[in-house]
Amino acid sequence: MMYRLATLLLTLLLTACDKADPKLSMDKELVVLTRNAPSMYYFDRDGDGAGLEHDLIQAFVKHHQLKVRWEVRETVEEILTELRNGTADIAAAGLTRTTARQQDFLASNPYQTVTQQVVCRRGGKQPKNITGLSNVSLSVIAESSYAAQLKELNGSYPTLSWRSKKDVNTETLLEQVWNKQIDCTVADSNIVSINRRYHPELVTPFNLSGEQSLVWYLPPHANELQQSLNSWLADFKQAGQLNELLEQYYGFVEIFDYVDTRKYMDRIAKRLPKYQAYFKEAAKQTQLPWTLLAAQAYQESHWNPKAKSPTGVRGIMMLTRITAKEVGVTSRLNPQQSIFGGAKYLNTLRKRLPEQIEEPDRTWFALAAYNIGMGHLHDARTLAERLMKNPNRWADLKEVFPLLSKKKYYKTLKYGYARGNEPLQYVTRIRNFEDILLQMNTKSALVIRQNFLSLN
Repeated sequence: MMYRLATLLLTLLLTACDKADPKLSMDKELVVLTRNAPSMYYFDRDGDGAGLEHDLIQAFVKHHQLKVRWEVRETVEEILTELRNGTADIAAAGLTRTTARQQDFLASNPYQTVTQQVVCRRGGKQPKNITGLSNVSLSVIAESSYAAQLKELNGSYPTLSWRSKKDVNTETLLEQVWNKQIDCTVADSNIVSINRRYHPELVTPFNLSGEQSLVWYLPPHANELQQSLNSWLADFKQAGQLNELLEQYYGFVEIFDYVDTRKYMDRIAKRLPKYQAYFKEAAKQTQLPWTLLAAQAYQESHWNPKAKSPTGVRGIMMLTRITAKEVGVTSRLNPQQSIFGGAKYLNTLRKRLPEQIEEPDRTWFALAAYNIGMGHLHDARTLAERLMKNPNRWADLKEVFPLLSKKKYYKTLKYGYARGNEPLQYVTRIRNFEDILLQMNTKSALVIRQNFLSLN
């Protein structure tokens, strides 16, 4: 049965005496509109809901013991139309706060800031400024903040023209730019950051706007729901939980290199198939995702079974002699043995971590230990405690690891000096490689892979 806004208002009024944190307790559904996209809402490898919007809303409804029903729509236009018609309670779909939208809806406080970016293709037309947009085929999604921004700029740049496309989403237009079907589009910086790793030829010649806020929109009379959302969000931010989620979904997209990403995608298509069965079998034995193992192996050796470093580590998983012996590897240059041995070692490190370290942080900690050693990881956790940070959260350890190279800190720790930035880049790159691999292995991404190969 559709959750009735009147029920929500009545319940909120009955609990309004708790001004700091209005408590809701309902047996009806909160209907949330969203889009299926990597930056918002999707299903992870286990078939569970994921994405920043998903996790934020789930945290809110869990706090208030509510039920939620997700309704996925293809376009922003559909979402706003349904919210305007009163068939839903919240629109959580990476929506920018705009003056026009605030005339029609109530908005939550911001949970993320983004910048609108002009997105074109490497090797194609790349305007240097707003005036140059008049010389390209520019398309944006209808009813979007991008169209609103262009309309506002049109007053100062009368030759500016664009096409507003219905029945498409931002990701579709980015793919059309990549496939050379249109010259340029406009997208929020967070969406660009994620999608340019699947389409590495995408470039951003300039920003179309300054920083803008992402918010949730509500029906115009949902004042109590708005109050409850804002109160909860303030506490969520204060507790550091919002930063943890932002790190979880965007912490791995900080490093982007066009040449490396393009080479990686090429090797997914041409080199990975030789070893994919080994990664999948190792995953069964260790209960680790095969995509994680493959991403780690790429970071270690670029899937080169004969790789060797100046320090003597060798093979596709770059094992030391001591580690190879511990995990039963007799030939580090044997790709099957190396993959199985590396997976076993990573799983062993993961099991050795304290129980209070939860996923996904537990996996990031294990990867860091694989790179820098368990001793230095323990030092980083010790230092985190001294600095009043959470030693069980990756977001906190990211701030601590670089301090391991500073004498002021490392001289007080058991294992001494360490190149603390290395595990940060190591984990970040593996997360990035795995995310690309996951996207390339979806059904829709098979077409992307075929297109990629045809362009080479």
